[in-house]
Amino acid sequence: QVQLVESGGGLVQPGGSLRLSCAASRNIFNTYAMAWFRQAPGKQRELVASISSGGTTDYADSVKGRFTVSRDNAKRTMYLQMNSLKPEDTAVYYCNFGNVNIRLSWGQGTQVTVSS
Repeated sequence: QVQLVESGGGLVQPGGSLRLSCAASRNIFNTYAMAWFRQAPGKQRELVASISSGGTTDYADSVKGRFTVSRDNAKRTMYLQMNSLKPEDTAVYYCNFGNVNIRLSWGQGTQVTVSS
């Protein structure tokens, strides 16, 4: 079974930027649609951004124009570039398959905290 490991989170001031990484144990990104999710305290996990096997991207309305999802197949890594961060972006961020039918158990995720 493939393993996914998220990293890159941290504490950043409003308006700042972070780049999250999702490293896969084997090359899956050119075969499967992948996605970034986040879960804020007391809220349900939500889809943030997705990238299809063909490279088509899609974003939640709340992050459009600020976040960019990309991948490097050679490095088996997917990224989430987050700019113009807001306090409401504070959450634990996870990566997983886009298709719910093959989605893995949720990992540890990476904490993003946006605060002054």
